[in-house]
Amino acid sequence: MGDYKNINIRNKRATFDYEIIEEFIAGVVLVGTEIKSIRLGKAALTDSYCYFSDGELWIRGVNIAEYGWGTCNNHTPKRDRKLLLNRKELNKLQRSLQDRGLTVVGLRLFMNERGFAKIVIGLARGRKAYDKREYLKENDAKREMDKAMKKYK
Repeated sequence: MGDYKNINIRNKRATFDYEIIEEFIAGVVLVGTEIKSIRLGKAALTDSYCYFSDGELWIRGVNIAEYGWGTCNNHTPKRDRKLLLNRKELNKLQRSLQDRGLTVVGLRLFMNERGFAKIVIGLARGRKAYDKREYLKENDAKREMDKAMKKYK
């Protein structure tokens, strides 16, 4: 099939804006030109979020660029895409979304060993501004400690 192990598109903004409670790996329903664009690494997860419609989980805000060699059959870049999870996981997410302040966001898009596109979604709680400052301080402190430890090795 090809080596697609290097496809790993991240949503860096999500871990900053949200506290991730639980992660799930879901399949994505795509059309032909979308998978070709993903294989080229032309996708972005920024501002993506999930919602339920008729008991199915959909993701909105994923931008998969149009395929360069696509014809009139090319896809719409920002269309809503259906996510594939088993019923138990869907029910768990749907119950969790009943709680106030929780949302489901896209964290990472990757290709599995069989060549299928998968998306890691996270059940998340929004961070307040002061939480974001604390998060930045913790990361800076951790980076400084790692740098100091590396220096003495």
